[in-house]
Amino acid sequence: MIITLKEPEKATNNFDKARELGGGAHGVVYKGILDIDDFINEVAILSQINHRNIVKLFGCCLETEVPLLVYEFITNGTLYSHLHVEAPIALSWKDRLRIAVETARALAYLHSFVSLPIIHRDIKSPNTLLNDNLTVKLSDFGASRHIPVDQTGVDTVVQGTFGYLDPTYYSTGHLTEKSDVYSFGVILIELITRKKPVSYRSAQGYGLARHFVTLVSESNLDHILDPQVIREGGGEVVDIALLAAMCVKFTSEERPTMRQVEMTLESIYAAKEFDSSEVTDEEFDEN
Repeated sequence: MIITLKEPEKATNNFDKARELGGGAHGVVYKGILDIDDFINEVAILSQINHRNIVKLFGCCLETEVPLLVYEFITNGTLYSHLHVEAPIALSWKDRLRIAVETARALAYLHSFVSLPIIHRDIKSPNTLLNDNLTVKLSDFGASRHIPVDQTGVDTVVQGTFGYLDPTYYSTGHLTEKSDVYSFGVILIELITRKKPVSYRSAQGYGLARHFVTLVSESNLDHILDPQVIREGGGEVVDIALLAAMCVKFTSEERPTMRQVEMTLESIYAAKEFDSSEVTDEEFDEN
């Protein structure tokens, strides 16, 4: 849908600084309320990539020097803002596990279930939005690239965020879907440690992913896990840690696909759901 300039101007009070939500390498984000008719909204929804865990794009305005994109407003901030709070308690372990599943679903969809596979290229917790129900809405596709179906990757100028950035892509400039897998692995590590990938340094000077893999190999996870995760999680925490370590392997060919990651997480989450359900032994026997 093409939107005239007067609509976002009106919605944002002429791009008032007070309406700014944030900004990054690809532009500034404003909050505004658009007057869009219901039938136009339907057209917008039907004409886009449609996945419940990807933020919806309503339209664009081409009347400015830099085109404006109009997205749905996601009400509950970013995964980063929920994890990195001063309080000792953040998101529950069950919510973190579900958020991991939903993010994996979105990425597997982009890699495997659209006509032209899409690599996001900037997967990180600040780009993982959450609505009122803490449902994931993956955002910020400014750096994303289509991959021709007859190719496994493309050579590009390196873009991404240090701490989440695939070292193979960084060193070669060759972008593949495994670059997203690496970044997602860092998010898994972030979910179970509550450490900040961009700024974390171990005593040896290692970044979060490398230090985490070392601790996994030494069976010394308690040294880095979020105490809340240790209290609330069960055996599935180790399963998530092992999966994360596979995702951030230095050699991209050794990493799983996002589809494999999604299926693994789905099974871990389903087992967690079953374990936590109040099913009596008698009911189980009957089933």
